[in-house]
Amino acid sequence: MKRRTAREKALQALFQIDIADTEIQDALNFVIEDQGHDEYLDFLVKGTMENVNKIDEIIASNLENWTIARLSNIDRNILRIATFEMLKSTEVPVNVVIDEGIEIAKAFGDDQSSKFVNAVLSKIKEHLHL
Repeated sequence: MKRRTAREKALQALFQIDIADTEIQDALNFVIEDQGHDEYLDFLVKGTMENVNKIDEIIASNLENWTIARLSNIDRNILRIATFEMLKSTEVPVNVVIDEGIEIAKAFGDDQSSKFVNAVLSKIKEHLHL
């Protein structure tokens, strides 16, 4: 599975976990359907969920006049995945992570999501000195 596809599937899994309180493995099984196991998808979903409190703190400290709870589920989970990937992936450059987050926001979010995701991820990159 391509990394873009893994990120999109990770978003779908995290959306299920966030909205329906689905177990991680059940959400992963649902989104992969018959495509089989994917290591990068597992890395993104499990790693994001294992670090969600730290990730949410980082996101919250880079929001202006917003709280994590007020974010749309899509935007919140795109930011979570990208923040996790910026922190933990040694294979993907930070600028690529940001670009991927923006493109996924264009595909899955509303008409303002990509600009919002870009602004927040750029601030996170700056504050984390990545």
